[in-house]
Amino acid sequence: MIDFYFWNYTRVVFGLEAEKELESHLELLGDKVLLHYGGGSIKQIGLYDTVIKTLKKAGVSFVELGGVKPNPRLSLVYEGIELCRKEGVTGILAVGGGSVIDSAKAIAAGVPYDGDVWDFYTTDKNPDKALPIGVMLTLPAAGSETSTGSVITKEEGELKRDTGSPILRPQFAILNPKWTLSLPWYQTACGISDMFAHIMERYFTTVEHVELTDRMAEGAMKTIIHQAYRLKENPDNLDARSEIMWAGTVAHNDILHTGRIGDWATHMIEHELSGIYDIAHGAGLSIVFPAWQKYMLDKHPQKIAQFAHRVFDIDYYQDDIKETARMGIKRLEEFYRDMELPVRLKDAGIGTDRIREMAKKATRDDKIKLGNFHKLDSKAIEEILHLAAE
Repeated sequence: MIDFYFWNYTRVVFGLEAEKELESHLELLGDKVLLHYGGGSIKQIGLYDTVIKTLKKAGVSFVELGGVKPNPRLSLVYEGIELCRKEGVTGILAVGGGSVIDSAKAIAAGVPYDGDVWDFYTTDKNPDKALPIGVMLTLPAAGSETSTGSVITKEEGELKRDTGSPILRPQFAILNPKWTLSLPWYQTACGISDMFAHIMERYFTTVEHVELTDRMAEGAMKTIIHQAYRLKENPDNLDARSEIMWAGTVAHNDILHTGRIGDWATHMIEHELSGIYDIAHGAGLSIVFPAWQKYMLDKHPQKIAQFAHRVFDIDYYQDDIKETARMGIKRLEEFYRDMELPVRLKDAGIGTDRIREMAKKATRDDKIKLGNFHKLDSKAIEEILHLAAE
């Protein structure tokens, strides 16, 4: 285990009437709020009216910016920064899923910054100031409600890039599982894939003596699998939705990252997929992660075998660790298929013609290598994407 410093200051309010706590937390956002959201879903479930009523009751002025899309766009971030500066906004209330929250974080970092907010996503610069953010989560997936990270897509060049800073953690996050009842199954499944991947990115580490966080991660993954099947059988199962919603937060609030070094190569490779083809992040991860594990089979079979045994209850063959690992990868693919997610590029209508381009973009033309479990250059990424095509 390596030394670590853990501090997650986001206040989490979880419950079937959690929205009643919004008014008591609005003071953390100041006296004028940007209400940031996506399409019409929050209006369809009545959450929009609840938020507006609460803001007015609390005497908080607000301006609105909707229109956030999956794989949130830089152009809308620029619009939000300009609006906040013009209106003297003091804080942002993000109502929606990870895309809305990531967009809100980008706006929050961009308002006090003299340069282009895209600098934070493409250079070593990190924001040292940002507007405070509050969250009302409607889609459990990205874990952005308590994380330091934000991912934004720049339309020009089809670039999807991330940044992270402790200053971008939301001040509060309000979670009501009832808000997720109207989600289509595919969105729910993509969210499950996203949170599962967040745990695997941390789980596959070369740091030794991390049994506590290994076991915590394994327990979280087993819970996600169990509850995912329950939810698929009955999408109205509020208990299952509650478990999944909390799992998405725990997967990315850094508690499972303590004392270890995560990998994150799979996320970076997937960003090229969704940056170019605009597929759901969770769908891209269900394609890339098994291929990444297959590539790692000859390099780190022990950890993949442990994953297979402890998460999917596969018998551990001491004399053939690789076979145990292979069976784990197969079971992971079966889980994704059961969730009606793609596991091959062709399943998402993606060909192999731009694999080299994606590998080069991911490594900045081989100026960097991805991952920590095993460093990946562009040639390795090409191999992984070809494995995802087989």
